[in-house]
Amino acid sequence: MKAAFANRLWLFTSYRAARDFHSASHYVAETQSHILQTYLARNHETVYLAQNALQLPLTTYEDYLPYIERIANGEKNMLTAEPVQLFELSSGSTSASKMIPYTRTLKTEFGRCLSSWITDLYTHHPALVTGPAYWSISPLTEGRRHTSAGIPIGFEDDSEYLGPFGTWIESALAVPNSVKHIRDGSAFRYVTLLFLLKCKALRLISVWNPTFLTLLLAPLSQWWNSLLKDIANGFITPPAAIEENLLRSLKKKLKPDVQRARELSKIKPHDYAAIWRDLMLISCWADGVSETYAKELQIKFPGVIHQPKGLLATEAFVSFPLTGKTGGALAVTSHYFEFLAETGDIFPAQSLEKDKTYSVVVTTGGGLYRYQLNDVIKVTDYYNQIPCFNFIGKADCTSDYFGEKLNEQFVANALAQLLKKHHLTPVFLMLAPEDTGDFHYTLYIEIPQMPTNLNTELDSILRENFHYDYCRKLGQLGMAQVALVRNGSENYIRACHMRGQRLGDIKPSVLQKSTGWMKWLE
Repeated sequence: MKAAFANRLWLFTSYRAARDFHSASHYVAETQSHILQTYLARNHETVYLAQNALQLPLTTYEDYLPYIERIANGEKNMLTAEPVQLFELSSGSTSASKMIPYTRTLKTEFGRCLSSWITDLYTHHPALVTGPAYWSISPLTEGRRHTSAGIPIGFEDDSEYLGPFGTWIESALAVPNSVKHIRDGSAFRYVTLLFLLKCKALRLISVWNPTFLTLLLAPLSQWWNSLLKDIANGFITPPAAIEENLLRSLKKKLKPDVQRARELSKIKPHDYAAIWRDLMLISCWADGVSETYAKELQIKFPGVIHQPKGLLATEAFVSFPLTGKTGGALAVTSHYFEFLAETGDIFPAQSLEKDKTYSVVVTTGGGLYRYQLNDVIKVTDYYNQIPCFNFIGKADCTSDYFGEKLNEQFVANALAQLLKKHHLTPVFLMLAPEDTGDFHYTLYIEIPQMPTNLNTELDSILRENFHYDYCRKLGQLGMAQVALVRNGSENYIRACHMRGQRLGDIKPSVLQKSTGWMKWLE
């Protein structure tokens, strides 16, 4: 079977990176020091290091803008001695998209971490090797752009994160990568579902956001009969048009399968366990705000292993899951890491304490030095000397129009208390500012029934934040409101997509800093 051969080849080529990671788990300080010294030695003649030779400061994206603009215009030796192969766009969930430089070294670092994860995953779950997988594919919102110097902007698709393995495992994919070229959202979903339904032997589903999978599956009942007919006949009849050449290419990969269509006709569209009897594992975000949506997936896919992804940012591969460990293991062989404590002290990787929270600072082969990711983590476990941790939230996500300084972590904790009091498990939950006459915050929540006085209780618990309370007393902010919504996740993702984000990049957020969400959420 082609899928099994491709997966075994991937596993074989990943062993070395996994072995190096295991060895490094006993020598974290030495491993991290070697990585840092290698960066400094390779890039010591770059413009950035020459200007910061005496001391490397903590940095944010804004510190790199002048260098990135010069790289985009064709100048060399700015941040790294090796050339920039492309700029990848950040998710841009709370700010304008950032262009992150990708070098060959940075791609190798991502691949090194991915190899360690794949080896652990396939070694502990060997049956995964024997069948196809669905790796998140996002439709391209626009053609690939380039800088004035011809440097590409953005990966072609999500699978490019797999590095050189992306082309190798094409035969192990349940859904062909060319689906990414379908621009219409409904047609993209239809064709993706068509290939997934046809893939009886599906073993693994890997997506970023759990709501991506939930929304992908949502129209299954509506399209069920049409999908089964297409499977039987080898046709593709989506609800919206697909470019003719692309449609012909996709049809070549879809042979008629009357037997599979007959099997599915005896199954209900929402019985996912019966549709994919061999599905073993779903990998998705399950920390922070994603936890609620990941639990929803667990209900939809009983009996399937649900493995939380580690912490992966556009700028760096921070951690990945290890079987038997709570939280993701720090990718100590990929980049150089430091951790900023609430006290302002900075700690190396080997000095983190269990149950303590830190903000991640990273130096990478892409030319970011002591870069503050603003991802807050909590240490949960250890793999030898390597800390394992969960993602808590973003340190820099603060809504502050009048000095109210509402931070995402405070909001998440406050809402958790409110939900616990009323025994609520919302399908969707988000707090956002609204400027509709009086400026106030609105909690958009998707639940069967609204408890009485929830808005009063919401405002009261938010006023435990001194700055928010002060703004309320001054009359700068009106009382917080609660709005009951329908299809919250779907409409939220649609809004983010319309603002230019790729579907696979969209993350749930308990706090939004921008206004205007009322028009998007029903």
